Amino acid sequence: MKVRAADFLDYDQAAGVYRENPEQVVRDDVEKHYWLHVVRSIAKDWRLYLMLIPMLVVFLCWRYLPMYELLSCFKVDNSVVPVSGQLFSGFSYFKRLLFAGDSLSTEFWRAMRNTFITSFYGLCFGFPTPIILALFFNEVKSNGARSVYQVLTYLPKFMSTVVMTSLVAMLVKQGAQTTNMGILSQALVKLHFISYETGQAGLLNNPAFFRSLYQISGIWEGAGYDSIVFFSAIIAISPTSYEAAQIDGANKWAQMRYVVLPSILSTIVIMLITRIGSLLNVGYEKVMLLYNTNTYVTADVVSTFANRYGMTGQGQPGLAAAAEMMNNVIGMLLVIGSNTIARKATNTSLY
Repeated sequence: MKVRAADFLDYDQAAGVYRENPEQVVRDDVEKHYWLHVVRSIAKDWRLYLMLIPMLVVFLCWRYLPMYELLSCFKVDNSVVPVSGQLFSGFSYFKRLLFAGDSLSTEFWRAMRNTFITSFYGLCFGFPTPIILALFFNEVKSNGARSVYQVLTYLPKFMSTVVMTSLVAMLVKQGAQTTNMGILSQALVKLHFISYETGQAGLLNNPAFFRSLYQISGIWEGAGYDSIVFFSAIIAISPTSYEAAQIDGANKWAQMRYVVLPSILSTIVIMLITRIGSLLNVGYEKVMLLYNTNTYVTADVVSTFANRYGMTGQGQPGLAAAAEMMNNVIGMLLVIGSNTIARKATNTSLY
């Protein structure tokens, strides 16, 4: 194909010559001095980039360097020899966890089932609660009262997991007599939701109540803090939308349904996708502080299973790494699938 000057230059009829397009000159200058512009931008805002260094160091040390240890799930299990010096063993650990049919495989499948059920309950009950709370905050007209309500709901998030689980244990503690039980256990016994014998034995020792206590304490801890994102999206809605709805005769419930919820739908979808991505990442610190051998059947999750076999007396880091890798791979697939569905259904997606 023959290239002509007219393909790249503009013809000046008055002067009778070809001239380079001014826009093309600017584009060529930007491409030629691209890295110079980058260096100047960094030098101009060097304080902001300096503040990024601690975050980058944390991500490097705690997110990327530990990935090297994932090789242990493909290597011979030998804690004396470094991972780099161990022999490749293929997918033997994955096969043992998934298809061996022994007690170890049974424990893993139980942990996987508990992880999915616990996370699914958290998605069903824990995700809508901050949205409902943000809608209620929006209806409080007094700024002072709303600030007090918000602070009260935010406070549990700033308590450590140890303190929060200690409070839960005190509320449901066992006792030989009703007066020695926790306040919550006493109330449930008097309301006939649980039997006197169950209260004596302690709710944390009963596997049937572990998931309920875990979800309720999780909602109490994080619902207020998580509502900040949704409340920020709500207050960004134009007042003219409410005025138009009121002119059409919409009451408060109709305004929530036809004005507020559609306006924050994109925020809800993005938060839902991120929540689904961490669906199988159950907070194992909280589980470890609340569960015991009596509640393994419903409380043991993949993270506690991996901790028990990789960090404690079992001494099988390869199996623990394989369990965690399967958990993370499933989480990645959930993110991809939920993002694809959201993009096709609502034209809103995370990427």
